[in-house]
Amino acid sequence: MSTKRSVAFHTLGCKLNFSETSTLSRQLEQEGFEKKAFTDKADVYVINTCSVTENADKECRQLVRRIQRLSPESFVVITGCYAQLKPKEISEIPGVDLVLGAAEKFNLVHHLSSLTKGDETKICSCDIETVSGFNSSFSVNDRTRTFLKVQDGCDYSCTFCTIPMARGKSRSDTVQNVVKQAKELAANGVKEIVLTGINLGDFGKGGDGGKKHEEDFFDLVKALDQDTEIPRYRISSIEPNLLTNEIIEWVAKSNKFMPHFHIPLQSGSDAVLKLMQRRYNSAFYKDRIESIKKIMPHACIGVDVIVGSPGETEAYFKESFDFIHALDISYLHVFTYSERAATKALDIKPIVPIRIRNERNKQLRNLSYQKQQYFNAQHIGDTRKVLFESIKQKEGDQAMLEGYTDNYIRIVTPFRPEWSNQIVDWEIA
Repeated sequence: MSTKRSVAFHTLGCKLNFSETSTLSRQLEQEGFEKKAFTDKADVYVINTCSVTENADKECRQLVRRIQRLSPESFVVITGCYAQLKPKEISEIPGVDLVLGAAEKFNLVHHLSSLTKGDETKICSCDIETVSGFNSSFSVNDRTRTFLKVQDGCDYSCTFCTIPMARGKSRSDTVQNVVKQAKELAANGVKEIVLTGINLGDFGKGGDGGKKHEEDFFDLVKALDQDTEIPRYRISSIEPNLLTNEIIEWVAKSNKFMPHFHIPLQSGSDAVLKLMQRRYNSAFYKDRIESIKKIMPHACIGVDVIVGSPGETEAYFKESFDFIHALDISYLHVFTYSERAATKALDIKPIVPIRIRNERNKQLRNLSYQKQQYFNAQHIGDTRKVLFESIKQKEGDQAMLEGYTDNYIRIVTPFRPEWSNQIVDWEIA
């Protein structure tokens, strides 16, 4: 290694991964590492992986090959969900020096100190059942918006999902610690915090083996609303069965929590939901949407959907499509099912051909576009508060500012320095 060691990071997957990568980056910078772009030569490359889809696994391998061509003498570290699930498989990828599982991710600095190039790949993993600690993290790409991790792991057993195997049992920070972090972020100029977790609504199980705190997610929402100076909060994603009326009603009257929900559905067919072992049915989900819209008709609602999961017949897909079409929602995140090792879904029949999965994905993405356009059109003429980013965007030769309304409508306008990282009243055109 050079005297001034350098490190480059690449993140695959969810916003939670991005918040953890950002924290790892700050840890290494505090130890004297110089941060480099992933496309530059660096002494150490860290890839924080996802394993929700097969593509994430493939991308990890491609990234390692790219590093080998660019800088074969550099150290390559793989961490994240893929590293926890398949450490032996990753260790056999040529060029990988260190594999860190869920319990060792935040001990990266320690492991780098004892790493020697050319040694056999070092695997630091564990039985996921023994992982009980909670490591707080947050992302700061600019001062405007931060993704703050307050919960990790999941106790659910959805048949398509590897997350409990990769991240372990549900556990979370304390309300006191989260409030303290929010105050520190506010002092550094952050204007919006997005609360993130694997199963965010399950907040309250501690980092001490899952022992229940005497607090829950609603307590966290109230404390952040009342005790911090952050002007805007968003709830990243919350299971419908954990989105209570009291949370919805609090957001409706809050000046800080934005009227924006992201609520996983996965399927609008009750038969498929049962096969997935989800904890609600379509009627319950519809009730949650209607509860929000009744008191916040302007609220933006995003929805996760999986297409092509085992057992999703053509009739079930049509049932799901029609259900989503009738819902008063704003946009979809559409995922194409991919087989994941050791999941119960592998035993469910019939298997949907890849071609059909891709066709269904396209149909729902088209529906999402229509939903988004309709939602935006409903608010033309409204004046809403927009938080503009602190970073300039480029559109041809023109410098631009991008921001989002409280209800998550994207606004782009020519750059004005006085609006950077500021909340501005904006008439939607």
